[in-house]
Amino acid sequence: MASNTPVAIPDQPKVGMVSLGCPKALVDSERILTRLRADGYAMSADYAGADVVLVNTCGFLDSAKEESLAAIGEAIAENGRVIVTGCMGNEAEVIRAKFPQVLAVTGAHQYEDVVEAVHEAAPPSMGPYIDLIPQAEPGDVKLTPRHYSYLKISEGCNHACAFCIIPSLRGKLASRRIDAVLREAEKLVAAGTRELLVISQDTSAYGVDVRHEERLWKGEPVRTHMTDLARELGKLRTPDGQTPWVRLHYVYPYPHVDAVIPLMAQGLVTPYLDIPFQHASPNVLRAMKRPANEAKVLERIKAWREVCPDLAIRSSFVVGFPGETEADFQYLLDWLDEAQLDRVGAFRFEPVEGAAANDLPDPVPEEVKEDRFRRIMEKTEGISAARLAAKVGRTIRVIIDEVGEPDEDGDIGATARSQADAPEIDGAVYLRNVPATLKAGDFADVLIEEADAHDLFGVIA
Repeated sequence: MASNTPVAIPDQPKVGMVSLGCPKALVDSERILTRLRADGYAMSADYAGADVVLVNTCGFLDSAKEESLAAIGEAIAENGRVIVTGCMGNEAEVIRAKFPQVLAVTGAHQYEDVVEAVHEAAPPSMGPYIDLIPQAEPGDVKLTPRHYSYLKISEGCNHACAFCIIPSLRGKLASRRIDAVLREAEKLVAAGTRELLVISQDTSAYGVDVRHEERLWKGEPVRTHMTDLARELGKLRTPDGQTPWVRLHYVYPYPHVDAVIPLMAQGLVTPYLDIPFQHASPNVLRAMKRPANEAKVLERIKAWREVCPDLAIRSSFVVGFPGETEADFQYLLDWLDEAQLDRVGAFRFEPVEGAAANDLPDPVPEEVKEDRFRRIMEKTEGISAARLAAKVGRTIRVIIDEVGEPDEDGDIGATARSQADAPEIDGAVYLRNVPATLKAGDFADVLIEEADAHDLFGVIA
């Protein structure tokens, strides 16, 4: 005999997440939360509402480790039930010595171990009323705005740069299957992503570990290779028929990068390269054990811009590396004058536990590091200001990140980015008097009216 007694749906356990570090760590956080959501967990936006808190740590620099330890301490103080994962998870003994009450510690991209630890700390509510609840919107759990998504193509790195410990944290290069990457990209675009940010430790090396094996995609063989990946991503279209932006990060200037530039000139791939040059002086590059340090980079940059004049290049540089002389540093400044990079970040050399550079002779005094940091920032800011000023009067394509509320005069402002601007690390395009119908994720053509050293200002064309 059927019962009319309502079935009590069990409460979903809730998980909080603190995600630190680089975009690759953010992708790890998204994957973990996606799996937990599929297992019936809800997400908590604050400590108080969480049954357990995950802290995804960064362990690249000592300052990042300190930030990670502070985040763990805050989570313990505010909630008490904490699981630690991420790059600093490789130093479990350090974490447990400082915070013996943590429930579990796992290393970078150990998704199954994290999920198992959550299951033990806050067992999932089993049953079809929880397990089979569909996603509220298409796509997986995302920590980024809906209109852009990070697309991780590999883990780890085969290089042995003297200042870096990423291979010891994340292991050797391990490329994802290209058909799996393309399937994920297609799904993201169908769900509303308008900009794909391709990330890895070394995007140019994608597929080296699997000898660029071929996989079938849409009935055709596709190599596990950066150029094939870029070409196939350039074929994607949004539901309204537009070409999504495809932005390449962490690209080493290997010869095959030349083959991607024509795709940018054709509008299939965003004309933007994030290349971690780190320095220009041959002496310092040798000491850093950087790959491809003999490449004639300046000539290649010139050739790239001849093929694709709108190409934007961003990079990062280390100043004060052990043994760096004033002549080495001046070489870098002169190189920057010639390279005319669009976006540059600079970092003072910081010893990292376990890095080979710590044992190098001739450390650079802190006051010299500070002086060189100031000088390189002045140099690159001047270059950036000139390159942005050249865009005044031009009409450029932007993607809208945020639309504001009307002011007292009813005018609405918006924050956007050009193709030369990656989210969170580059500049922005600030718009005035936009239509009320404009929304985040829209593409728009914008007339640039003003520029400063970092940002552009304009109006819808």
